[in-house]
Amino acid sequence: MDYGRRRLGLAISDAAGLLARPWQTIPAGGGVAQAAAAVAACLAEDADLTADVSAIVVGLPRRLSGEDTELTAEVRRFAAALNAATERDVHLQDERLSSHEAEARLAELERDWRVRKARLDAAAAAVILQDYLDRGRAPVTAEVEETDP
Repeated sequence: MDYGRRRLGLAISDAAGLLARPWQTIPAGGGVAQAAAAVAACLAEDADLTADVSAIVVGLPRRLSGEDTELTAEVRRFAAALNAATERDVHLQDERLSSHEAEARLAELERDWRVRKARLDAAAAAVILQDYLDRGRAPVTAEVEETDP
């Protein structure tokens, strides 16, 4: 999820947890509690698609240096409210440069900036979710047994 004070970008992964895709953008409402309630309502409204959603990933804004931004504490409060509203685990994922990456990907497919802007929040959410999914997957390596010479 890409949290914003005006809009929330939502993405969803496949059942295997390998690939993220943009899902939708919803209005954020008037604060963290209202935004969390909007997400909970969205999940309930599309229960066929979201029934297997066991956890929610929220992008955590950070400066390039790794320091908190003016929005970081608000996103942490939103994550806590979202956990209470949905009764699902909520994980925070570093979202540095996710909007830039999403914009670059969208620009390759769509020339009209108005169309790109409408899709940007959900595309950024997909970048955040994909980073989370990729981070959680351990590389497949062969186990090598050591034997005494």
